[in-house]
Amino acid sequence: MAARVLHGVNLAGWLTLEPWVTPRLFADSGALDEDALIASIGTKRYRELISEHRRTFLSQKDFTSIASRGFNAVRLAVPWYVFGDAGPDSGPFVGCLEYVDEAFLWAEDIDLKIVLALAVIPGSKAAGTDFAHDREDFSRRREAMLVVLGALAKRYSSRMALAGIEVADGVVAQTRRGFTLSDGVPLHQVRNYYREAYESIRTNAPDVTVILPDAGMPGSWRRFMPPRRYENVWLDSHLYHYRDHIDSVGPTGIRMLSNASRESMRLARKSGLPVMVGKWSASLPFPDSVTTPEGRIALERVYISEQLAIFKSCPAWFFNTWKTDKHLDGWDARVALSSFERAMLT
Repeated sequence: MAARVLHGVNLAGWLTLEPWVTPRLFADSGALDEDALIASIGTKRYRELISEHRRTFLSQKDFTSIASRGFNAVRLAVPWYVFGDAGPDSGPFVGCLEYVDEAFLWAEDIDLKIVLALAVIPGSKAAGTDFAHDREDFSRRREAMLVVLGALAKRYSSRMALAGIEVADGVVAQTRRGFTLSDGVPLHQVRNYYREAYESIRTNAPDVTVILPDAGMPGSWRRFMPPRRYENVWLDSHLYHYRDHIDSVGPTGIRMLSNASRESMRLARKSGLPVMVGKWSASLPFPDSVTTPEGRIALERVYISEQLAIFKSCPAWFFNTWKTDKHLDGWDARVALSSFERAMLT
């Protein structure tokens, strides 16, 4: 379904809460994630808060603004509890199917495409509302994830705006260093889940693009799910460098960061699958005190230009994110990409 190259933005923090996107929702409670927020303020207040947030944080006006800036797609993270009580394991969380439906209406009005990403990060200890923190959780919850993916594929397969379905927002794979195993999900379990997720989606949506996170291991997918058997599958790499131990104050540092992106893309392409960049930002690894605001903006502009050039051969890329409460430099597309001409983003 994704015949054209997609240049878009993530809609982070809309259907699921993220404190870096909307810190005001967490400020009074001291909570750092959605689970802790519920525990702090109670289910009744949480339901009121998230209902109001979803109603007001994004609107049709945002979709129109996204298109007017030159983007042609959005990546929408959809929680596992999207179907509410009609779906599996919803717990105290509030379903949001009506907002996904509305997003498709808004997108189709202005010819935007939508990539749906199941908002789980198997293996991540930091994912506040993720119900697949480790290998045991993942094994126990995998069936629920497959059910939700199949239901999403069935509901939206005929919609013109649907460009793809991603089987998870991300994955933390287990790695070995010497005799030590890291946290995360063993790679063989991730691979098995990807095959099952493909079948769950493909059964309900024969043509939609199925997207697989690279699990932070871009070189580990060579000959996995070959196109002769698995049709229309992409690999997704998330290219962030804000935590890299590189001095980015100056052209040399920017060049090193860009080379790191190129290397990640080179490794991912060995899979033989088209490689999309599902998340990237303009945030650079230096403290604010190192340079002036003007200098930082200039360096970020050079960095963004380099990243866009690297992504030229990708079927899709999505800046993270469209909107934050605090207009975060490097993360809010309305700020970070505001000085870029429309032609550079299309």
